[in-house]
Amino acid sequence: MMQSLSTPADSTPEIRQGVCNLCEAICGLTFQVQGERIISIKGNDADPFSRGHICPKAVALKDVQEDPDRLRRPVRRVGTEWVEISWDQAFDLVASKLVEVRQQHGANAVGIYQGNPTVHNWGNITHSPMFLGQLKTRNRFSATSVDQLPHHLTSYWLYGHQFLLPIPDIDRTQYMIMLGGNPLASNGSIMTVPDVRKRLKALQARGGKLVVIDPRRTETAAIADEHLAIKPSGDAAFLLSMVHVLLNESLAKPGHLQGLIKGLDELKQAVAAFTPEATAVSSGIDADTTRRLTRELAQAESGVCYGRMGVSTQVNGVVCQWAIQVINILTGNLDKEGGTLVTHPAIDLVKTGLIGPGHVGAWHSRVRKAPEFGGELPVSVLAEEILTPGPGQIRALVTSCGNPVLSTPNGQQLDQALSQLDFMVSIDFYINETTRHADVILPPTCFVEHDHYDLIFMHFAVRNVARYSPAILPKPDGALHDWEIYARLAQRYAQHAWALERGGTVQRLKGMLTRSVMSQLRPDQLLALGLRKSVYPLRMKQLRQTPQGIDLGPLRPGLAQSLAKKGRNIALLPKAIADELPQLANRMRNDRADPDALTLIGRRDVRSNNSWMHNSERLVSGKARCVLWMHTDDATQRGLSEGQTVQITSRVGQIAAPVFITADIRPGVVSLPHGWGHGRQGVKLGVASQHAGVSLNDLTDDQLTDRISGNAALNSLRVHVKAA
Repeated sequence: MMQSLSTPADSTPEIRQGVCNLCEAICGLTFQVQGERIISIKGNDADPFSRGHICPKAVALKDVQEDPDRLRRPVRRVGTEWVEISWDQAFDLVASKLVEVRQQHGANAVGIYQGNPTVHNWGNITHSPMFLGQLKTRNRFSATSVDQLPHHLTSYWLYGHQFLLPIPDIDRTQYMIMLGGNPLASNGSIMTVPDVRKRLKALQARGGKLVVIDPRRTETAAIADEHLAIKPSGDAAFLLSMVHVLLNESLAKPGHLQGLIKGLDELKQAVAAFTPEATAVSSGIDADTTRRLTRELAQAESGVCYGRMGVSTQVNGVVCQWAIQVINILTGNLDKEGGTLVTHPAIDLVKTGLIGPGHVGAWHSRVRKAPEFGGELPVSVLAEEILTPGPGQIRALVTSCGNPVLSTPNGQQLDQALSQLDFMVSIDFYINETTRHADVILPPTCFVEHDHYDLIFMHFAVRNVARYSPAILPKPDGALHDWEIYARLAQRYAQHAWALERGGTVQRLKGMLTRSVMSQLRPDQLLALGLRKSVYPLRMKQLRQTPQGIDLGPLRPGLAQSLAKKGRNIALLPKAIADELPQLANRMRNDRADPDALTLIGRRDVRSNNSWMHNSERLVSGKARCVLWMHTDDATQRGLSEGQTVQITSRVGQIAAPVFITADIRPGVVSLPHGWGHGRQGVKLGVASQHAGVSLNDLTDDQLTDRISGNAALNSLRVHVKAA
């Protein structure tokens, strides 16, 4: 399946501009191309947003494009072998099988899982609804409920829309408290922030202060002005004590938000139990430090409290994200320059209504009765919905650009569940830990073979920009882009469904005709139409002529004005939070930890991209990175030595990994990176299999979730560690 790459000896190298859309930073790149081969990849100094920044993953885009393990034609699983088939055969097989399952068992018998890369490739966003929408299933899942659902639910409650996510104005702030985030490794997350090291250094150079709160001395903590090694899952107690201080020391000054906020008295009463003295044991941060940090933030010229994965992926994730928003509101830093601001992207999915405001609890999962949010159920219930017999049991699954066996809790259970499906189809170009269970795999072109405009992460960017990137290399003969795959699936599925119903309905016929018209439009043509409704005077011609991107200016206030115009208030204390806080206070008072247990947290690495990119030799070479970090004191107590293999056990599983002994992690805490575990049988990833590592999510517990949203609680897991 290896593609032959043509590099004529007499061809002249060309410089082409594009982006790396592997992570949220979307850094601008320059590619040196000769013939059909990429010669080199560098940061684009002319890009006004990323400013020449590049990380190791971007250079490895060349490796993905040339990877001999990458699928380039559809394949069908026959026993333990994979057989290449034509696109027409593949589309007919997928459509007929899915229609068959729906006809026999109902619409909810088909499940959908969309992985993180789905929103990094705009063809998925523009065209997947044409196909997935026809399935009309309530069993929809995505990476949202792995790590960011608390953000969306909080914004839905406070601001009326799941995508109104205030972003740190990092380029102008004077004081930043960061919890559970490590942008020097992640390049930003729900804070699209390329070149973040220089931005944080600039904050300090102008007299500002960066405080990082994390159980581990992360790469970001290492450059901070102050690092506090909080106890895992102590974030909610700490944040609530900050709210308590603001309200009880007359530090709350909402400023221009004063007329919008409601429920201040009720909020003060709700956090009465969370004094800094009462929360110190739970958080590991003493009362004096909590009061000092709160006062510093409140008195700063501008400031922001920001929390990301570490505070989202725990049982109190929603409480944490809600408290962060409340702190920014009470200090007057919401909708303020140097504080947190909503973005104004050129293609505004909120204003255009292309992303709805959201809803919660419109239905619940069949087995656990977990609530949906925005039409999706939490992925922690996916395995049980496949394994539990009865009406509504998932019997067929569609996965898009995802590897939930490695990225969702209790991966071994999901591994078992996928093997029992009647049918599974994956849109992916690798046979990985998840797609090895598929009956059919439909591989799209890779990152450098299609154009790109970022529709999602410009809503999270620390500056308003617009950038259209043409394909760096031509689409190979016989290949299809992701949007073409979805468009053809939509047509073929509708045809099969119509034929089975022997004429169907007029509504179905109209739907077929509409999808047929829409499927003929490319993403760039849809973008051109969208730009005509933009608040900026942009047209496709300008974007094509400026591949390095167009700067649309810094973030600006507007949220308060927009809410006031709609007659909407900010209700500070949602009912679900009011109900949860007394229970949290009770758990805080009565926590009886197992003295022999350690608390497991995750870890991110700049050379990893979740479970992606481990098939690039340049990214996995050198020292092994799938190792268990452990504090020196904990290793000494257990008689462990550097590099020794240890056994790590949780309620759901047991794995073994080498131990790395360090003082850069809080005593009582251990850390494993996520995204590894490539040693499963049937995986066709030659390089990754040689650097397999173990999966953190063979330990994480599908029954342990955020208490309000059902978001996966991947952090703060109690484990036992001993010599293997």
